[in-house]
Amino acid sequence: MDKNLLQYKGSKKLIVIIAFITLGQSAAIIGQAVYLARAIVSMYEGAASSAVLSSFAYFLVLYTIRHLLQWWKSRLAYRFADDTARHMEQLLINRLFQLGPRAVGKHGSGNLVTLAIEGIPSFRTYLELFIPRMIAMLAIPIPIFLYVFWMDKLSGIILALVIPIMIAFLILLGLAAKKQINSQMGTYILLSRHFVDSLRGLVTLKFLGRSKRHRDSIETVSDKFRIATIKTMRIAFLSGFSLDFFSTLSVAVVAVELGLRLIEGNILFEPALTILILAPEYFFPIKDFGNDYHATMDGKEAGKQIHCLLDEENVLEELTFPIGRWNGKSTLVVQGLEKKSEDGESILNPIDIEVNGFQKIGIVGLSGAGKSTLIDILSGFSRPTAGTLIVNGLKMPHFSITDWLNQVAYIPQHPYIFSGTVADNIRLYEPEASMDQVKAVAEKTGLLQLIESFPNGFEERIGQGGRSLSGGEEQRIALARGLLQNRPILIFDEPTAHLDIETEHDIKRMMLPLMENKLVFFATHRLHWMKNMDQIIVIEKGRIVERGTHSQLYDKKGAYYRLVQAHQGGGRYDIV
Repeated sequence: MDKNLLQYKGSKKLIVIIAFITLGQSAAIIGQAVYLARAIVSMYEGAASSAVLSSFAYFLVLYTIRHLLQWWKSRLAYRFADDTARHMEQLLINRLFQLGPRAVGKHGSGNLVTLAIEGIPSFRTYLELFIPRMIAMLAIPIPIFLYVFWMDKLSGIILALVIPIMIAFLILLGLAAKKQINSQMGTYILLSRHFVDSLRGLVTLKFLGRSKRHRDSIETVSDKFRIATIKTMRIAFLSGFSLDFFSTLSVAVVAVELGLRLIEGNILFEPALTILILAPEYFFPIKDFGNDYHATMDGKEAGKQIHCLLDEENVLEELTFPIGRWNGKSTLVVQGLEKKSEDGESILNPIDIEVNGFQKIGIVGLSGAGKSTLIDILSGFSRPTAGTLIVNGLKMPHFSITDWLNQVAYIPQHPYIFSGTVADNIRLYEPEASMDQVKAVAEKTGLLQLIESFPNGFEERIGQGGRSLSGGEEQRIALARGLLQNRPILIFDEPTAHLDIETEHDIKRMMLPLMENKLVFFATHRLHWMKNMDQIIVIEKGRIVERGTHSQLYDKKGAYYRLVQAHQGGGRYDIV
């Protein structure tokens, strides 16, 4: 059983209710067996039709009650599974937003896509089937055994001796199936990652003339998944056959034993027939659980992966700090900020930053200096190893808190354009925004003329399967998203690094007015932006080595001056 099962909202209450319903089912099963055997024996002995019909009537009533209870139980389990799966899906989506693009890349976008699209439905199926089947495996055989043992001790002993064999065999098959299913899940994740990467790189492969060669790679990965799936199905079929065989053999043993004793006159016809009718019902819940075990294993594994993702760095803790909305009088103080990698290597050494009100802070340095790590911490995507963070006089443990994140708009280097309309892409973070608001931000970001040239205007489909956009147009979409949020803190992570100089010049001319009356953190290699920053932070090997304005740092002829000279020597346009 999943260790998290009892932690889900309403799970304990559901287990208690289903346990009582299942006990009611077991009573109905015993009752219908008694009246069915009585009706058959009455017919065999030539009893009056009224006696036979009354027994059949009781049998039909109990049969109906049994299946109504089953329907009720299934309905309750489905509602619980659906509500829990929806809740976990929302937690997963929120977690992915908290992780940020770099952490998503670490886990693998294909893996996360598979977990969100395939894992959640499998997890729902697991919750829906596992709880009723597990309870039925306990709450039905035990009352039947007690009733049979009360009627006939020898038959009860036979049932008690056979059941451990079935359970032991079920455990052995479960262990074999678990190993095989884990292998299948690994190949499935590999296939999904390969599929997502292939879609992303299809244009590049075609451009390089290697799209046909890529077929062999796709075929190899697909064949691995096919082989793993067939092996898993083989175990599942063997399990189903074995459980059917043992349950049928057990019923046959009970039938032979009852038949011999009936011939010898050691047992009456009616109790013997009642026990024979109950014998398959005794084994059925165990067989049913075994058959559904394979259907729930994928869901159980998906649930574990979701919890591992949610529990990473204790992200599930909800912290609320009333820091207030950032304004011209707000303050941010960062003291002794450190970040270490998982193996203990220092990425950021003690860093101190102080910001007052609306400022534009440029963050520069060589590749690997720690710019992106600092941006990730400020964006709430990562948590510092050590340090003191104070916003408006209130000390916080990290930036991954609602009050801060609700004020931050993050613009990455490669914004994601999903398959949908232009309007829906702009509304990504503000789905309730009106069309007038969407048009207003489109105009401010220089998109309006382009969108109006589309045949369907704002309803034109872009992204996968739709109209393709250039890098500059995609960046404008990202800026329109951030502007639509109307948040006072803007964080840019290399927003123009992939653009050509001409496109970047147009983007810059449009972006600078949007940065007014905002707190801006701007990490980039393109140093021409620094002339427009109020403060520049130069990072080398995880440390802040210089800070000041463009002119101050250039005249100082230190680390910033060397960066400027290196960029000008590389042919970038004039910074000075």
